[in-house]
Amino acid sequence: MMSIVERELELKLVLSPERSIPVPARLAYRTDDPYAVHIAFHIGSESPVHWTFARELLVEGVFRPCGHGDVRIWPTKVAGRSVICVALTSPDGNALLEVPSAAVAAWVERTLRVVPPGTESDRLGLDEALAELLAPLPADDLWLSDPWSADESPSQDGEA
Repeated sequence: MMSIVERELELKLVLSPERSIPVPARLAYRTDDPYAVHIAFHIGSESPVHWTFARELLVEGVFRPCGHGDVRIWPTKVAGRSVICVALTSPDGNALLEVPSAAVAAWVERTLRVVPPGTESDRLGLDEALAELLAPLPADDLWLSDPWSADESPSQDGEA
């Protein structure tokens, strides 16, 4: 059975050291995609902007700086509040977001209770899918059988 852990929250998009704007967002974790977290940013366009990255990255980012490339996460304090900074990079541009630490930590904890670390692969059903993929089919008998039956064997050295 698939479960979803969601949380609506307001992030701050940092425009400059003195200015930021609120951005409504939804964090989502699905047990059918157990290694990933999904964030949808509602930025006033027709459809939200979606980002997906490793849950492990967000788990670690609650405690210490991590990530490189497209997603970097680190904890810090801004104006006396504990926040998680999320830096996103894409061909369309860069964004620096501040997320309330307590809200993210509580949400991450919920995801870890639903699918504990190290058990993610159990949710993927890889063993069952592999068994189904490798299971012989009736047509396989044709491919696995000897194409030359004993009474129709080819002659040796071209003799008829």
